[in-house]
Amino acid sequence: MPNDQWQSMILSGELGRHPVHFFTSTGSTNDLALALSNTGAPGGTVVVADCQSAGRGRLEGRRWLSPPGTGLYFSLILRPHLAPQDFPKLTLTAGLALCKALESRTPCQPGLKWPNDLFLHGKKCGGILTETQAMTGSGQTAVVIGIGLNVNTPAETFSGELRTKATSLQAETGISCDRGSLLESILAELDLEVARLEQGDFPSILTEWRQRDIHTGLQVSWVNTQGRIINGTSLGPDEEGFLHIRDAQGHIHSVISGDISLAQE
Repeated sequence: MPNDQWQSMILSGELGRHPVHFFTSTGSTNDLALALSNTGAPGGTVVVADCQSAGRGRLEGRRWLSPPGTGLYFSLILRPHLAPQDFPKLTLTAGLALCKALESRTPCQPGLKWPNDLFLHGKKCGGILTETQAMTGSGQTAVVIGIGLNVNTPAETFSGELRTKATSLQAETGISCDRGSLLESILAELDLEVARLEQGDFPSILTEWRQRDIHTGLQVSWVNTQGRIINGTSLGPDEEGFLHIRDAQGHIHSVISGDISLAQE
């Protein structure tokens, strides 16, 4: 399928209502978006790259494979009408929006791994990185939502151990997608879900997120920020978006950050 809308986006510098800054290659779209936000770029601005040399994950040292011509690597600048303590809810909100866009545009039924990963058939297909940048002066705090999604990435691109852990939309469905059209759908869903969050509708967002949770009720391992491993049953995220895990002694741990995996992984 020709990437007609992708080319149109590059030429026009916009996609739907969103102004777009396109780069053939960059280190990280989040870094560029954070820099733009600090110079007054309006909410809704999108930074898109055909490939990244330093795409990064949520945890320190993690990298996101970003080969050219196959995936979506983009960052959306928001200036949300939210209290700062509600900013972490944007990651779950973005995950739901990403799922809804894929469910409407592809045969996929993606699942979500707390707090920021999208899975297809047990393999990671996408990830979300949310970062904030306080503007200089009296400007409103900006939040950048970065998304990496394996779209038309061939299965053979994932080499070695990564082949058992990563996948793409094309590898799972055999269908090639117009990245521009898919990006427009994702942005439209992000607009809708962020508006719901701003209107105080996180409880229903959370309900829909939980319906796609791949770990609730399963035995998981959590490596906390101090490196301690805790095993237990995932209870899913609470009303603030923090994950809860019940260990073998019945103690419930509230997980704000750290790495989660199935116990047998």
